[in-house]
Amino acid sequence: MQWSLFLFILMGQSFFCTCHLYVYHFIGENKTWDEAQKYCREKYTDLATVSDMTDMERLRKSTETLTEAWIGLHSYPGKYNRTWYWSLPGLKFNENQTRWDSGEPNDKGENNHLENCVLMVGNSIPNQKWNDYPCNGKLKFICYNETKQTNKSFHLINYTLTWPQAQRYCRENHTDLVSGLDQLDDNSVKSGSDVWIGVFRDTWRWSDGRNFSFRNWEYVEDLVDGQSDKTCATTVLNRAGKWSSADCNEEKPFFCYDDKLILISESKTWVEALNYCREKHYDLVSITNVHQQRWIQERVKNASTAFVWLGLRYTCTLDFWFWVSDEVVSYTNWASGVESDDCDMSAVMERGGRNQWFKKPDNETFNFICSKD
Repeated sequence: MQWSLFLFILMGQSFFCTCHLYVYHFIGENKTWDEAQKYCREKYTDLATVSDMTDMERLRKSTETLTEAWIGLHSYPGKYNRTWYWSLPGLKFNENQTRWDSGEPNDKGENNHLENCVLMVGNSIPNQKWNDYPCNGKLKFICYNETKQTNKSFHLINYTLTWPQAQRYCRENHTDLVSGLDQLDDNSVKSGSDVWIGVFRDTWRWSDGRNFSFRNWEYVEDLVDGQSDKTCATTVLNRAGKWSSADCNEEKPFFCYDDKLILISESKTWVEALNYCREKHYDLVSITNVHQQRWIQERVKNASTAFVWLGLRYTCTLDFWFWVSDEVVSYTNWASGVESDDCDMSAVMERGGRNQWFKKPDNETFNFICSKD
């Protein structure tokens, strides 16, 4: 039974897929931000959402034009419209897991500077107390680095920069500003003075409603909120794609994106889900890197079941896990202790928590995600 099903899966669709989960389109017409948003929603999916530096490189390479263009980021000014984020893309900020010092955050910046960035008090280690602080202040900072071999290291940078400058330095020379309680609790994270960590807040939101925290501002004023009439974001391609804020009524070219995924809210067994995707769309979704994991987990959060089927199945006959799209199983996100091998099992992603993968019997029923092409 296992061998015949494996052959059926491969014969039904045997190829090596190098497609992207979404594609960017540069539109050279000059439109206001609202007009650009309407155009993208009618022709594609929405104005461009950018989740990390991988996206930024793809966005820049989608056109040879060196100009300023709208992306799908819009600000809703107001002191009470701000949301806290971790700097590291894909890491969710939990309001119930913080290290605020007594009376913090207090937003008591001088000269009307809002305190939208966070420092770790130098003499608070090991308790690691946090203070909110104006982003244009200059402090030392800690970078986090993770290699392909998953080796993690932390680097105290002993000269002072503003928070956006520190973030840019860490991203260009390491991975990002130190982010998340797991990183902050590492024994090698040490400092004798106040340092920037990867926490910030702002009023900017993505047009498609996604909650990505990635920002690529060129100037600190844009992170802090900018002027009230500059509430739409652009990418300035002749300045390495750095972002700037602009008046939404200005007319500029823009980037749209077209999503190649669809969440199916019906509950089906794994084989039923596979057949549905292949008959009506393309295939059950594959995940081959952390970048795709971040994009897909945003979609999974809207599921009506606690888990969502992926296109990953275990074959007892050949004793390995395989993607139905023939992609190599090079990246995984298994929850601890569940990756052992069992017959008649396929992979799901959890809707909540850390969006990790679990194995479930094929005859259970869940929502699932299809790739469109």
